[in-house]
Amino acid sequence: MARLLIVDDQDSIRHFLARALEDEGHEVSVAASGEEAVELFERQPIDLVILDLKLPGISGMDVLDNIRAKSKDTIVIMITAYGEISSAVKAMKKGAFDYLTKPIDIEHLILSVNRGLESKKLWLEIAHWRRKELLRFDFDFVVGVSKSMQDLMKIVENLARSNTTTVLIEGESGTGKELIANMIHRLSSRRNEPFMEINCASLPEHLLESELFGHERGAFTDAKTQKRGLFELADGGTIFLDEVGEMSLTIQVKLLRVIERRTFKRVGGTHDIKVDLRVISATNRDLPEAVRAGRFREDLYYRLKVVPLRVPPLRERTEDIELLAKHFLNQFNSAFSKNFREISPEALKAMQEYRWPGNVRELKNVMERAVLLFDDSVIRREHLALGELGSGRLSQSLRSIDDIIAIGLPENGIDFDSTICDIEKELILAALARANYNQSQAARLLRISRDKLRYKIKGLGLEIGSREST
Repeated sequence: MARLLIVDDQDSIRHFLARALEDEGHEVSVAASGEEAVELFERQPIDLVILDLKLPGISGMDVLDNIRAKSKDTIVIMITAYGEISSAVKAMKKGAFDYLTKPIDIEHLILSVNRGLESKKLWLEIAHWRRKELLRFDFDFVVGVSKSMQDLMKIVENLARSNTTTVLIEGESGTGKELIANMIHRLSSRRNEPFMEINCASLPEHLLESELFGHERGAFTDAKTQKRGLFELADGGTIFLDEVGEMSLTIQVKLLRVIERRTFKRVGGTHDIKVDLRVISATNRDLPEAVRAGRFREDLYYRLKVVPLRVPPLRERTEDIELLAKHFLNQFNSAFSKNFREISPEALKAMQEYRWPGNVRELKNVMERAVLLFDDSVIRREHLALGELGSGRLSQSLRSIDDIIAIGLPENGIDFDSTICDIEKELILAALARANYNQSQAARLLRISRDKLRYKIKGLGLEIGSREST
């Protein structure tokens, strides 16, 4: 049994909701105004509040602020008229769990209450564990001491606790948008349900449509069996659509329907499939510009952007660079059996002054290369290939080979095998960095087969074959 508080200025609504929720076994109190609600909340512990947005005197938004100031664990479900949805969305950003529009569907209300109470129970049971997990999970990209990252983590935690079903994560390539999506899922009440992800830029339209929605047998030439799509497989959990701005307009229409109606049809199918899931999208594109250019539907953009998140680029949080670099140093020391102990002041200064166009992914690659290719106890400025991976440095290295051939070998000679290995490592790391660790794309850049690239990665001991980017 849970203690509930219903706040609404209409007697009929209060009594109707109270009776329905008492029938579900809950202890229910009611309040006709914001002032009365605040007084009741201060007198007794409340597990969940059903709160009308428009109230005489203190507004529903003010009551929400008051509740949040006193308790972060109390679940709040907002009630709003259809024309006030934008205000309800603002309430969700302030920490409300869900919102319902009038007239109230009692089944929807009971479902939302049950979900909210389950979320509260889950958070109370494992709050301590989750704080530790938040600090540990995917430290590589998302944890930092900067105010921008601390603020982002607070929003992520609030989102995870809410019942918000659409989230848009915006940010440059390499900032960790996929990891933020994964974190929202892992910290939510859906954490034991599937997390399905797909890069919308990686497949042509017909294959992407089949992957997302599935297909019936005989829907097209190669459809020899029925296939369930990611939306169906993610039912109850979360689906993450990376690079959502690359979707064709045709698939955008179908995605809009899933978000609005929670139903879809398989390719070649005739009946609707109903799903309950959270849709998290990510993009490094300027979606408003794509809307203006007619490449992205305006209605879909606003449906996706119910709660927007911006992941700051690394150049805007330079105070995190030392923390991240040292973490990567320890990580690759262990991976490559090296013994680097520190980063020199000159190297750290260079990293803090660098613009990091590839963001944290680029920092990770730079540290990986430095640890892999050098034997020392200190990371020095000359070990860092800042802005050089995948650029002119490789051609300079190749020109130095031409110089050796033209001028002659040094008197003490060179280690042929080691030199060739270093060149191969440089080329492979540069190709992988350029391709965001997509091995098929990296192989095309190197004009070799994917199998040969994998063979080289294994033979050179790079241990990065499993880190393909989506």
